[in-house]
Amino acid sequence: MSEDAEWKAPEGSWASSAARRRNMQAIRSRDTKPEKLIRRLVHAQGLRYRVAARPLPGLRRTADLVFRSVKVAVFIDGCYWHGCPEHYVPPKTNSGYWSQKVFRNVERDRDTDKQLEEAGWLVLRFWEHEPSGACADKIAATVLARRAGLRNT
Repeated sequence: MSEDAEWKAPEGSWASSAARRRNMQAIRSRDTKPEKLIRRLVHAQGLRYRVAARPLPGLRRTADLVFRSVKVAVFIDGCYWHGCPEHYVPPKTNSGYWSQKVFRNVERDRDTDKQLEEAGWLVLRFWEHEPSGACADKIAATVLARRAGLRNT
């Protein structure tokens, strides 16, 4: 008997099978390919930043890149997990659970944006499918403009 046939999802479980559970657990929450590429491009432009850091100490949420001195938080959102309007496709199995999870993620993203903006931070969000070079250029331009603004005050 295969491992999948032996494993039975507990009542109310988020996984519909052992294989699905392994697959979902293997998905990275940080250091994804789009994040690493954008970080490399931003770093090549001479900018330094914190990786997977909390912009606000009391906020239990991390940004993918954090520029503390100019209060810029960057998020590179996965199309599936953050409900991309172009690419999100609801799952066929256990759809109620996963659709609700994505909805909660989107709500949390909006709450994160609001809390950071209220604390004086600028939030930049990019989808994983956006061209990395364009994202890196926008990040660099924003950080440099905010630095220049700080120097002029």
